[in-house]
Amino acid sequence: MSALFLIAPSVRTGQAVPIPAPPHVDPLPSWERGQARQAIIAFISAATRPGAGFIPVEERVAVFDNDGTLWTEQPLYFQMTFAIERIRQMVAADPSLRNKPAFATIADKDAAGLSELTEAEITAAALAVQEGLTAEEYQQIAWNWLKTARHPRFKRAFTSLVYQPQLELLNYLRANGFKTYIVSGGEVQFMRTFAQDGYGIPPEQVIGTTQNATFETRTDRSVVVAQSGMRSLDDGPGKPVHIALHIGRRPVIAVGNSDGDLQMLQYSSTPERKGLQILIHHDDAVREYAYDRQSKVGRLDKALDEASRSDWVVVSMKADWRVVYPPAPVKNQPE
Repeated sequence: MSALFLIAPSVRTGQAVPIPAPPHVDPLPSWERGQARQAIIAFISAATRPGAGFIPVEERVAVFDNDGTLWTEQPLYFQMTFAIERIRQMVAADPSLRNKPAFATIADKDAAGLSELTEAEITAAALAVQEGLTAEEYQQIAWNWLKTARHPRFKRAFTSLVYQPQLELLNYLRANGFKTYIVSGGEVQFMRTFAQDGYGIPPEQVIGTTQNATFETRTDRSVVVAQSGMRSLDDGPGKPVHIALHIGRRPVIAVGNSDGDLQMLQYSSTPERKGLQILIHHDDAVREYAYDRQSKVGRLDKALDEASRSDWVVVSMKADWRVVYPPAPVKNQPE
């Protein structure tokens, strides 16, 4: 029988981390007993038992998008919310920074103006706030923000808006010998700030968009310092390229929620091994958000059509998830 895990809160974040559980415990308690859950369990059971669907342990690679797949991405990508606040703080401290294009784009825009930003402008702003900082310096700034910032609708820490069913899926996979990776269009250093505590995914298994950087020798240590400009975009067709470069194995499970994940899901399937492709469909406006083909953030259009053609698993947030988020942290417990 497959090894299973319970979910317990991290002392540092209040987020879920795995602890061993008795083998009779349901591995996916937040999933409704429907076709999506059945397909997942059937695939993992076949992958871990002798037979036609068996997958050697070293080949058990599962890749997950982050925004909209592991945590909420509306009304604006969380990293973008951080970048906006950071840019405004920096401009207030040094008005000359308005002369920087990425800062000028953001500094004075209201909510309506921000909603009209292009993907290129969003990416430029997210990268601009890291320029001149080491990874450690940037991650400390980002972590300090994550500890105090709250989502405008849910009034909860952004790090608490991870999806409980996905935490269970991650733990279920790891308990059955799968190595789990994040492969996201988000900037890699921002995601590495919380991925270990939030998802149990270590920084070396986080792949994302990167910016230019240089090596420097300082008085007491050597460091890598972020510079202006994007080095590589981990979105769309860039995802399979980065998987090949950084993992070196084709994934057998790929999980996403938008057209930016289309090529990653396609890459996880071959004529010899179909693999398991999962799309999260945001169709629950009450508990989260409802959006797909017309959304500016997390558009799901071409990938939804491909899911129908290729028999992918489409997870309805409304119908397939009993709960969306973990319980709110206990009062006075760090989030």
